[in-house]
Amino acid sequence: MTQEKDKWQKLVRRMEILLRLRSFPVAMKMLEKKEQLQEVPFLRRPENKVSMCQLINLVRNFDWTVGADAEDFRLPTCSSILGLNELPSCHSDGTFRSIVWVQTKEDGKRFEAAIPRIPFGKYEAVAMAPLVYDPFEPDIVLIYGNPAQMILLINALQFEDYEVMDFHCVGESSCSDAIGRCYLTDKPQLSIPCYGERRYGHAQDDELVMALPANYMEKALRGLEVLYRRGVRYPISFAGAEGNLDSVLPVAYTTLEEKIESIRGAIPNGLVAGLTGVIASGKSTVSSKLAQLGARLIDFDLIARQVVEPGKPAYNDAVKFFGTQVCQEDGTLDRKKISDIVFKDMEKRKKLEGFTHPRIYEEFFRQLKEIGDDDPAAIVIVDIPLLVELNLMYLFQKIIVVSVSPKTQKRRLMERDGIDEAEASRIIASQLPVKEKTGFADWVIENDGSMEETVDQVERLCEELKRLTTES
Repeated sequence: MTQEKDKWQKLVRRMEILLRLRSFPVAMKMLEKKEQLQEVPFLRRPENKVSMCQLINLVRNFDWTVGADAEDFRLPTCSSILGLNELPSCHSDGTFRSIVWVQTKEDGKRFEAAIPRIPFGKYEAVAMAPLVYDPFEPDIVLIYGNPAQMILLINALQFEDYEVMDFHCVGESSCSDAIGRCYLTDKPQLSIPCYGERRYGHAQDDELVMALPANYMEKALRGLEVLYRRGVRYPISFAGAEGNLDSVLPVAYTTLEEKIESIRGAIPNGLVAGLTGVIASGKSTVSSKLAQLGARLIDFDLIARQVVEPGKPAYNDAVKFFGTQVCQEDGTLDRKKISDIVFKDMEKRKKLEGFTHPRIYEEFFRQLKEIGDDDPAAIVIVDIPLLVELNLMYLFQKIIVVSVSPKTQKRRLMERDGIDEAEASRIIASQLPVKEKTGFADWVIENDGSMEETVDQVERLCEELKRLTTES
């Protein structure tokens, strides 16, 4: 049971922050031999016969590492779900369930047949522990939360490679809906903790549980991080039953069709592509070469600076809201000071975006229309450093990402800005990794090699863009 040290700790701690979980995610591993329980550090065996939900409770709420074999369970309903024993005939024939949960033995028989169980004979024991401690390499992970936390977790899991998530409910013994089905399907499974888990496992009235194959945890965290950057966060803020939706909905929701039509209409016979990358990736080199080859450029970063020049509406709004403390001696905005303020305060960041974003879009569309009036078949490259972070991909017909390896990126940043390796690493770590941007790309310019290699890629890209405009 060797494992990479602290493999899970960083992931779990970040997920706990994003979802504000009240209890530990539970690492669960089935063991082929019960003797393997002795290999798990700090593992405790039950002193009395227990239910599975009691063991889970000890892990997620009391920080225990626990293990059990078939003999440790009070009822075969628990151990049979884990495949540690076969179901006795008085259970499989429906007698047990008909005592309380269903009307007839025939109903009870159907009930038992519906319960997802790990096949008997493969495993002899189970180990559980808080995942954050890297106790062992888990098969599945159990996460408990309220419905709002769970829908965000579902949203996160669906962000990449979307698929409908189907869940199951047998009723009592619903731990099988999570644990059993997760093992059998190798897919995340959501369950409503049953009466028994609420009585004996102390599951709270508002709690649900999701079982995830361990290899889904990184995907879940990636989805949560992206949604967080897009403003989808827990706790979910209330807009108000009678509130004005135009003031609280994302801009893209309220003006999506209008914006797309404005872009397509401005360049009716051409193409508008978004260009992005990471710091020190060489994006400026790529955009300059595209311009030399005939593309028209719009620089969002330049526009963002222009709209907050002294005397302009966005500048006046910002100074009125933040005060003159955000101004430099020459009257211009101190961008670093404002960045420090809004980085720590989401509401102030939204205020600033409310001042600047409409003016940036207005100037962007003005420049785009000007280009279209001059050349309706133009190839327009819109350079946006934070294109993915701001979720602006929908505006463009194509996305171009300039990519660079972490090693090259760090070296270039150190050389360009005259900083040491530690500072370069800090700056890079604070930004979105390029691999998260390339997933949105129609074209990736690999900019690790020589200038000649980069130019060759850009020239081929330009030919492809021209071909697309000719065909459209």
